[in-house]
Amino acid sequence: MRCPYCHYRDSRVTDSRSTDDGIRRRRQCIRCGERFTTVEVVQVSTVQIVKRDGRREEFSREKLLRGLRAACAKRSISVAQLEGIVAEIEAKVLADGRAEVPSQVVGELAMDALRKLDHIAYIRFASVYRSFADIESLKEAVEQLEQGRIPTFEERTLQLALPEPEPTDLRAVRASRDQATPLAEPAR
Repeated sequence: MRCPYCHYRDSRVTDSRSTDDGIRRRRQCIRCGERFTTVEVVQVSTVQIVKRDGRREEFSREKLLRGLRAACAKRSISVAQLEGIVAEIEAKVLADGRAEVPSQVVGELAMDALRKLDHIAYIRFASVYRSFADIESLKEAVEQLEQGRIPTFEERTLQLALPEPEPTDLRAVRASRDQATPLAEPAR
């Protein structure tokens, strides 16, 4: 591991602990003696994010965290809270099991989390993510937020994903049942 201070290529581990986020290691540079911390995280299978223009890029925790940090700048939101949001979004994306996920899914999940956490951060994120065309669309988003009229991503997905029930033709079901061969009667 390179030293972040003198960039020497070697260091030694002085302490190692397992945490929820991965393995936390305290290291000391062999050349300059400075100490620094690293966190090792298991790299899970990669998910490709499909952008609006069709480009594909690998899911990046860091990129998502940067976007959330920008939305939460100068708000009383800890880095730990933001990292928790990122971990939750990543878990949902990975749990879906798809190799490709539209960027809208990640954006909507982030907005849902921010809406629950901090309304100002939500509006900041939404203003960039949704690219409000004018002040009226921004006002409308604020009004919806104040009135609690913004459905969660899961609610919006359920509304879109539920297929229409197919009409059941009871006559066809009865006919197929009646045509079934009767069970042979036991011999006496």
